[in-house]
Amino acid sequence: MEEIEIPTEHLHETIAEKSEEALKGNENKWIMYLAISTALVAVFAAIAGLMAGHHSNEALIEQIKASDQWAYYQAKGIKAEIRSLRVNGTDDAAKIAQYKKEQQEIKKIAAAHEKLSEDHLDKHVSLAKAVTLFQIAIAISAISILTKRKSLWYLGLLFSLAGIFSFLYGII
Repeated sequence: MEEIEIPTEHLHETIAEKSEEALKGNENKWIMYLAISTALVAVFAAIAGLMAGHHSNEALIEQIKASDQWAYYQAKGIKAEIRSLRVNGTDDAAKIAQYKKEQQEIKKIAAAHEKLSEDHLDKHVSLAKAVTLFQIAIAISAISILTKRKSLWYLGLLFSLAGIFSFLYGII
């Protein structure tokens, strides 16, 4: 799986330029707070993107391990079936019982890998949502600084807060 790309570099540049202009023109301090909060949101977005990619990869790896175990499970079943078709002595019955017992152990391992895969995928989804919310917050912050509207910055902060909740849900 590939990492989630966060195309916000242009927005960062715009925010940095506007905050520098605001400091030169002695505009409100809120522009500096907006720039700092947006930079922090960008850091969270980068971390969430990295973690989402990690959990996506781990989910895939665990699913592959589960598939391998299920193939092994089927191989044991086929061996047991072949043994049952033979018309030999009593040691075949013991071998068939051994294969069936091994199948049950393999089944538990496969189910454990499937569960781990699902857990990683759930975390990936939460972290991917967090990245999206952070990107929206950054975009709204950029619009806020361009239009000099504090209300948009507050809206961006709300999206950031929602992103943080999704981020925390994804790492717990």
